[in-house]
Amino acid sequence: MLCQECGKRPASLHFSKIVNGDKSEYHLCEACAREKGELIPGTSGGFSIHNLLSGLLNFEAVEQGKRTVNPESLRCEVCGMTYSQFSKLGRFGCSSCYKYFNNRLDPLFKRVHGSTVHTGKVPLRVGGEIKTKRQIETLKRRLQDSIDHEEFETAAQLRDQIRELERQITEH
Repeated sequence: MLCQECGKRPASLHFSKIVNGDKSEYHLCEACAREKGELIPGTSGGFSIHNLLSGLLNFEAVEQGKRTVNPESLRCEVCGMTYSQFSKLGRFGCSSCYKYFNNRLDPLFKRVHGSTVHTGKVPLRVGGEIKTKRQIETLKRRLQDSIDHEEFETAAQLRDQIRELERQITEH
């Protein structure tokens, strides 16, 4: 696909812009995107996944800054990397960094992925039982919440659904 602006170079940036509910799609080459000022804020030159991650981490540091957490005070005791070094590089120094920066990573993962728990994908052909087991786990969590909030009618309905699903598993 060619750049919509110049029509000469291949479009390397594809993005959607929504302003006041109106969606516009753009397909631009890097040069035209730079001229229009449509590059990602905070990046110098072009797009990189490390710059994107670094931008998210800096945003997190600003949010955490309200609680006066100093990024330099967070340091991996194994490799010595500080949180601010990690935010600039966009990658860890060692596997222990996950443990030392954990309190900063969970909110970031939740914002980026929508959850802090990886659920993965289940193949359609063989995933029936796995999906049912996951559904039972979800219902059990909802059941516990209902009991905690003393919503016993809802809890009884959830209990019955769980029993039905467990019966289906044992029949197969």
